[in-house]
Amino acid sequence: MTPDPDLEAFCAFFNKLDKSYTKNLYRIYTDDVVFTDPVHRVEGRAALEAYFASLYARVIDCRFDFHERQRQGDNAFVTWLMTLRHPRLAGGRPIRVEGCSHLTFATADPARVCRHRDYFDAGAMLYEHLPLLGPGVRWVKRRLAD
Repeated sequence: MTPDPDLEAFCAFFNKLDKSYTKNLYRIYTDDVVFTDPVHRVEGRAALEAYFASLYARVIDCRFDFHERQRQGDNAFVTWLMTLRHPRLAGGRPIRVEGCSHLTFATADPARVCRHRDYFDAGAMLYEHLPLLGPGVRWVKRRLAD
């Protein structure tokens, strides 16, 4: 199967994304994009730009290793491993979280995404690494695994 150029451009964009690159979201998202992840739902590219700018404001580094990619018509799925370094999480050490993105490309503009939903373990990315919540979240996860 030959790589889909729009899906490849989307993946490449995310490895350029940082606090100064959020102004370029117009390249991959429509004006009316709806973005959902385990902790937020954002409607509209301007709101998404503000959301990403706040997310990346203090990030030391964020990298995605994209794995499986599949596109059929307007729908695409991408699996990934995100490596994140943030000064307030895990003492700035790298956090690795696996996830998947479901993307819907706009029918009228098939190079840009109009719906983006991320699936990942928010506890593994965030809650387990917070000073007060982390020990409790890890304890609950261990109890559920028993």
